[in-house]
Amino acid sequence: MAQLIRKEDALEYHAKGRPGKIEVVPTKETKTQRDLALAYSPGVAEPCMDIHANPDDVYKYTAKGNLVAVISNGTAVLGLGDIGPEASKPVMEGKGLLFKIYADIDVFDIELNARTVDEFVSVVKALEPTFGGINLEDIKAPECFEIERRLKEELSIPIMHDDQHGTAIISGAALLNALELVGKKISEVKIVISGAGASAISCCKIYMSLGARVENMYMFDTKGLIVKLRADLDDNKRIFAQDAEAVDLATAMKGADVFIGLSKGNIVSQDMVKGMADKPIVFALANPNPEITYDDALAARPDVIMATGRSDYPNQVNNVLGFPYIFRGALDVRASGINEAMKLAAVHALAALAKQPVPDIVNVAYNNDLLRFGPTYIIPKPMDPRLLVTVSTAVARAAMESGVARKPITDWTAYENELYRRSGSYDNLLKYINNKAKQNPKRVVFAEAENIKILRAAQIAADEGIAIPILLGNETKIRAMIKEYDLHLEGIQIIDPKNESSEAVRNKYGDMFFEMRHRRGVNFYEARKLMRERNYFGCMMVHNGEADAMLSGLTRKYPDTIKPALEIIGMEEGVRRVAGMYIMLTKRGPLFFADTTLNFNPTEEELVDITMLTADMVSSFNIKPRIAMLSYSNFGSSPSHEATTVRNAVARIKSMNPDLVIDGEVQAGVAFNKDLLKENYPFSDLVNEAPNVLIFPNLAAGNIAYHLLQEVGGAEAVGPILLGLRKPVYVLQLGSTVRQIVNMVALSVVEAQVKGAFE
Repeated sequence: MAQLIRKEDALEYHAKGRPGKIEVVPTKETKTQRDLALAYSPGVAEPCMDIHANPDDVYKYTAKGNLVAVISNGTAVLGLGDIGPEASKPVMEGKGLLFKIYADIDVFDIELNARTVDEFVSVVKALEPTFGGINLEDIKAPECFEIERRLKEELSIPIMHDDQHGTAIISGAALLNALELVGKKISEVKIVISGAGASAISCCKIYMSLGARVENMYMFDTKGLIVKLRADLDDNKRIFAQDAEAVDLATAMKGADVFIGLSKGNIVSQDMVKGMADKPIVFALANPNPEITYDDALAARPDVIMATGRSDYPNQVNNVLGFPYIFRGALDVRASGINEAMKLAAVHALAALAKQPVPDIVNVAYNNDLLRFGPTYIIPKPMDPRLLVTVSTAVARAAMESGVARKPITDWTAYENELYRRSGSYDNLLKYINNKAKQNPKRVVFAEAENIKILRAAQIAADEGIAIPILLGNETKIRAMIKEYDLHLEGIQIIDPKNESSEAVRNKYGDMFFEMRHRRGVNFYEARKLMRERNYFGCMMVHNGEADAMLSGLTRKYPDTIKPALEIIGMEEGVRRVAGMYIMLTKRGPLFFADTTLNFNPTEEELVDITMLTADMVSSFNIKPRIAMLSYSNFGSSPSHEATTVRNAVARIKSMNPDLVIDGEVQAGVAFNKDLLKENYPFSDLVNEAPNVLIFPNLAAGNIAYHLLQEVGGAEAVGPILLGLRKPVYVLQLGSTVRQIVNMVALSVVEAQVKGAFE
């Protein structure tokens, strides 16, 4: 399903909070006057003088070695054309964001008011001392060829125009694998290319490096087939000029083995594909509309291997598979450039990775349990966590072997471990949860649907295929809000528990509730009356199987939502108490905090239950729980009752689950300090495995910790998640944003999937 992005959502995303998508964050202490004296004057003089004496020390003392410039003049932006430098800035910031989240590379985006080659080269050349590498972006042809050529000649840092080489590298890997599947040799196939811009020229050049023969390549520009008789060819086009008479695209495609489209949408017909050779390969890469749609190509030729630039079809040729990892490898060996050997290494690494078994996390992310090397999987998926290690390592090795590496890697195991560390992006868990929810969306009751945040969240959940919303509240008011805010919730079920039309269902639920609670202080009249309240009505829907999960609490007190859930849904079999957990999304990865909302001063037995509930939930996310049970003491340093309670709980859990990584009682600071643990407590389970689950000794500690980390530490909080209920009922935080509500919807769906599988 294509991603549905509404204009108002896109504009709000870029403008909300701090405008833009990237910021500069200090990496050193800056809290005291001494810190500032070290950071600036007089302390900064020392690294300055060292760099003056030894220029390579700039990599030791500054960010240069992990800093890339994304530079554009806005003359060929996405599918937008020549929109100028200012209008290109959101795109360049986005490119910087991709560098950071995929390869942990810092970026300054630079938009130049420089339209000539000389102006552009002069400015970028002057920037060389600042950056470890330069990514040229969205510069029109033919100027982009000359700009890149001159900069590569005149600078001694990695330079790459991604529009040229990104598509070439990714499509090169895809082409190698497609040809292998159809049993054809690249040196023998006839290739027709629609498009003669920067990307098309670079694709063909890399295909030649892979073995394609120029006499078998038929390239078309806006004026037709490029032939030697034409007098309007520049040097780049002249390479591909055929010694023949001009023919049209349809004629050229007859008997062709491969079609590469880098031009415009809907210019290739089904008849043209039918006329291609046996087992044709069609890469229709124009965006957003390919030269021929995936469905039309397959309808014309079921034996076709098809790739597009779109994420909603198999075999997406996406530049994000290349540029972050190519620059990562180049920076890490301090390469003086990005040469042909490094680009080809990336091609072969991507091609080889597609042939390896696909990890479960990738299958879940793309809602496809059948991802394996074949016609619909010839290149890896962008969310494959193996890309960083696989491609970066291959590029770094090629840089060393081709003689452009100035800082060779000697310990490849250590380097790969460092890359794994860099790949721990804090938002991977959210991607996993959202994509798993999309695999099997569930019915989620929104108990406070008269709130615009809830309605916007329901809209996104429906648009993204995360959930099937059910809205509770006054239908007239809800529909008026939908119209007022131009939402698109047609067909969404709306139920007003107070309305006369709901009386029969309300009475049925009331009678069921009376049977549950008639010996718990609830009489028949009260049972029916309570069903007019949305939290009770919604919980009964979930209990009765008419919905799979419920969200509430945005405008109500926490106990007002918890109480109906406990009374109606109840606890899972074998569970003795419910606990509350938050997921804290930090830069070092997700941390799971419990108990943060329910159990005030847990006993030893209750701590055991809370810990095991949390460990089970973490495991359901395909994450290995590594548990630190926190206190103010370390491994028996205090004889207090509270410390002893935590210590005894750890012992009980270890006796029941000897394979579980868990230790305590331990102070929070010690738990995360590997060196301190190794020196003082080498016996601890946490010495070699940093904790990702923190169990607090009481509610106050857990609640305070997550609030501090969220507000002061900059972590994103997802929760609270109620652990131990028979079916998912989630309570929203006071002041939850639309994004936070959507995250909770996805979590509730994933939990409903798991619990539904055991019913």
